[in-house]
Amino acid sequence: MTRYIKPNQRKAALDGTRQLKMARSTHAYVRGNTAKFYEWLAQSPVGAALPAGPSIWICGDCHVGNLGPVADSDDHIEIEIRDLDQTVIGNPAHDILRLALSLQTAIRGSDLPGVVSARMIEAVADSYERAFLPDDAVEPESDIVRTVRRRALRRSWKHLARERIGDAKPTIPLGKRYWPIDDAEREALHALIHTPIVTSLALTAFNSPDDCKVHIHDAAYWRKGCSSLGLLRYAVLIGVEDAKGAQTYGLIDIKEAIASVAPSTDDARMPGEPAERVVAGARALSPHLGNRMVAAKLLGKSVIVRELLPQDLKIEIEQFTGDEAIASARSLARVVGRAHARQMDATTRDKWHAALTEAHGRTLDAPLWLWQAVVALVALHEAAYLEHCRIYALAEAA
Repeated sequence: MTRYIKPNQRKAALDGTRQLKMARSTHAYVRGNTAKFYEWLAQSPVGAALPAGPSIWICGDCHVGNLGPVADSDDHIEIEIRDLDQTVIGNPAHDILRLALSLQTAIRGSDLPGVVSARMIEAVADSYERAFLPDDAVEPESDIVRTVRRRALRRSWKHLARERIGDAKPTIPLGKRYWPIDDAEREALHALIHTPIVTSLALTAFNSPDDCKVHIHDAAYWRKGCSSLGLLRYAVLIGVEDAKGAQTYGLIDIKEAIASVAPSTDDARMPGEPAERVVAGARALSPHLGNRMVAAKLLGKSVIVRELLPQDLKIEIEQFTGDEAIASARSLARVVGRAHARQMDATTRDKWHAALTEAHGRTLDAPLWLWQAVVALVALHEAAYLEHCRIYALAEAA
């Protein structure tokens, strides 16, 4: 029997889970510590050396795990940024630095020589810069990116259901991943799903006529994420019923949005509501994903409502070869570069490209600011990770 945890006790109950996740590796620590990334960057001399790019929507937390295949409502798939919780109008240099840092910490578990790190940073810089050229050519995807794209193309509702809820039956099994909700939460979720904006999202997602009915079959608190653990997060199993009574099932992800820790530019004009900011950023950076999201209110909180599709996958990297590390760096940097470039006119793209290429060092075919910032931040994160592990081990022993 699943132990019931009251809504006001969830954050405390999940704190240990977050600490455990971050203790698994330096890479996991980097992914779960966005606030420290920006804090250390602001305090370090390398932060002042970052080029000031044009004010555009940036991801704000552009690590490897936040990129992957994303489908639109017509099942067309693109590799896009897939998590925009920290999105702001800010300096695009922050995104490419965070991607380079996460790639660097990811390859540290692959026992590769330091020269691979240098070549990987070169690949990140070169591929990102090329995205701003008018004749930017399509390059072959890395094996890792190509493999996850192929997996996404083969997936169906049954795959999503088995992965997320255990099987394709219209219930959400309570347990380690999904927790019971109380009557107030269930009532609020029913009201939210039947608001016109969310109903319209569900009908559009299933390409259903306006006269179809949307039903909630089940709902649960979703124990998911790392930095967001303890915030509102619900999985809602819905059914769309047509005029003949036939049902199509789907999953809706409802997630609390909070203020971003990423710095925005001084002249940034963004929505005041956190969820509206996230949706605006998603539509600018990742259209396939952004057009499947709406902002709403639930239990007095700002929330993002998103349809989950079987094709939405993370790019997970366990082990790299040297060649694959460099190829993946090129593929992922291109995704970020194109997400930035589509927001700029031709003149702005030319100026940003010139600013990036002018900053290259003499002995490394990459901007010196990027190399020095990655080296400095890796050192800070490694030290903090080991201290995090020490504190976690002491707490476990106690």
